[in-house]
Amino acid sequence: MKGKPDLVRAEMNLARQKWGGVGAEKLAELRKLLYRYHLSVALGDLLYIEAHWYVTHSGLLRLACRNRCLGIRTVLEKHCSDPTARRWVFKAIVYKSRLSEGFVGYGDADPSNVSPLVRGAEMRVAETRAVNRALRKAYGIGLCSVEEIGPFPSALEPARERQKTSLPAGGNGSGNGQPRLRDRLCLLIRQHQLDPTLVKRYAADFCGTEVLRDAGRDLVESFIDRLAEWAAKDREGLLCKLNSYAQPREANS
Repeated sequence: MKGKPDLVRAEMNLARQKWGGVGAEKLAELRKLLYRYHLSVALGDLLYIEAHWYVTHSGLLRLACRNRCLGIRTVLEKHCSDPTARRWVFKAIVYKSRLSEGFVGYGDADPSNVSPLVRGAEMRVAETRAVNRALRKAYGIGLCSVEEIGPFPSALEPARERQKTSLPAGGNGSGNGQPRLRDRLCLLIRQHQLDPTLVKRYAADFCGTEVLRDAGRDLVESFIDRLAEWAAKDREGLLCKLNSYAQPREANS
């Protein structure tokens, strides 16, 4: 995103739409994060919670991929874990290159420090937290990751409710505090310089509809996630796929 002020401006506008209470000081922090680490609000790399920015697990993984991270190794710390109490501790080591000695991070989780939504998955949460800490050390990310803070603060709920009451039910808009899917898709198209017409044709085919606007939100969201992942990992392969939609399909006789 460095050197692309239009994309940064679009990300800033998206942040204002999603979190209306973001002040000028926090927006200035966001601008630095976008330029320095190439993180993206549209892709869910960042969250704004109780006047603080947090990086997400998916954002850290994308950052590692962009920097060609060699690999990540995780180890269960058995002597610190207690399966009976559902307490787990993991050690993660991030290797940035073949010559890297590794950056170490630890993560723990038990029923007292995870969200009720992930109760029973404490082992996976602990591993994710360990990986996040190791990645943050490896790439100099001073932000805490959202997965490390445990249950989401109740202050998030009023914002979600406001979003729900301000938007119509159904459709592809935002009804749960997330950015509008159309905005996310447009930003992806601009960021990776894709052909909008071909992307729409691919999206409709992916969702199994004649036109994209007839697809349900879940399908569109799945498509956008797929498109973002493919564009980040193999843009040339994605372009080949899109080019297969260059000629309109013949109508069935």
